[in-house]
Amino acid sequence: MNIEESLSLIKRGTVEIIPEPELIDKLKSGKKLKIKAGFDPTAPDLHIGHAVLLRKMRHFQDLGHEVNFLLGDFTAMIGDPTGKSETRKRLTKDEVLENSKTYESQVFKILDKSKTKIVFNSSWCSSMNFEDVLILSSKYNVARLLERDDFNKRYKAGSPISLIEFLYPLVQGYDSVAMECDIELGGNDQKFNLLVGRELQRDYGKTSQVVITMPLLVGLDGVKKMSKSLGNYIGFNDDPIDMFGKIMSISDSLMWDYYTLLTDISITELNIKKEAVLKNELHPKEAKSLLAKLVMDQFHLEDKNKEAIEEWNKIHNTKNRSIPDNLETLILDETYFSDSNPMLLGTLTKNGFFSSVSEGRRLVQNGGLYLNEEKVSDEKLSLEKGKEYIVRQGKKGKFIKIIT
Repeated sequence: MNIEESLSLIKRGTVEIIPEPELIDKLKSGKKLKIKAGFDPTAPDLHIGHAVLLRKMRHFQDLGHEVNFLLGDFTAMIGDPTGKSETRKRLTKDEVLENSKTYESQVFKILDKSKTKIVFNSSWCSSMNFEDVLILSSKYNVARLLERDDFNKRYKAGSPISLIEFLYPLVQGYDSVAMECDIELGGNDQKFNLLVGRELQRDYGKTSQVVITMPLLVGLDGVKKMSKSLGNYIGFNDDPIDMFGKIMSISDSLMWDYYTLLTDISITELNIKKEAVLKNELHPKEAKSLLAKLVMDQFHLEDKNKEAIEEWNKIHNTKNRSIPDNLETLILDETYFSDSNPMLLGTLTKNGFFSSVSEGRRLVQNGGLYLNEEKVSDEKLSLEKGKEYIVRQGKKGKFIKIIT
């Protein structure tokens, strides 16, 4: 690609490029640029919100640049304070290492393994002595750190801010110094930390990196960023039928962001689809179904995805709704009825149908949970002994049979 074509690909879906003229100069140099994006392994699995950054890394791979997938095994033990209203719990080294293994096994669903360097920031952070830390701390002052929105709010509210949280942006920034990065990618909530890296590179006598920020993918609720803790996520390892159902459940307006950030469909073609939907020449469901297939094919085999889509459509044919052949069955023994009749939401959560009771409550409130094809409206609904129930989770077509 020429410079204009390369820049167009890089800019797709980005929030900011700081500063863009420097990026253009780096591209014009013809040098193989070193690209970095850091991921703190604070949870065991990746979701498609992470795919936004990974896909941008893949764009740089396709342009012939060196991509470094940085696992923040050291910074994860500190805990990123970004967006937090209180000091977060530190992870143990064993927890971080276990999570790192799952990240390594999942990222190559998007990145080209032969062109990816996996790096751990403990490689340089663990060997720093106290003098090194003091020198690093001297590069920034507290007033600058308090400019961060989350720190500023907590300070004004009188909420605790630990010194280790102040160190987090410095340690993340030092990663760029140690790696001598040309470009760092990150979510737009990480802008402050990314710019600290740019400043620290200058302070250590190195060439400053260009910072590229990406938007945070909005989750299935259509409001908050995708997060496992909020239960509004689509996991890399979700079964194809669940992945399809979850994507079909997003709003019509949100699907265009998903198209931009999670597929390689051209902007021209995307605009044609938008126009066709506006003119009622293309049904939103059809556009969303294509989006789901494009996303799914990045994570699962195409033939498995086709089977899943056919199964989902069969299940959700309102004129002839069918129940899956391999329906999971849960048999409740006497222990469930030892005190009183068990509550539906608690039972489903206990057996992994929901990630939490609060997720079940949200489904009920949004009209997305069915019991024997009747919409559940009572969050405290109990199960009776000697009965058989079929539970369906809304548009995702997730079923379970309960025998009491």
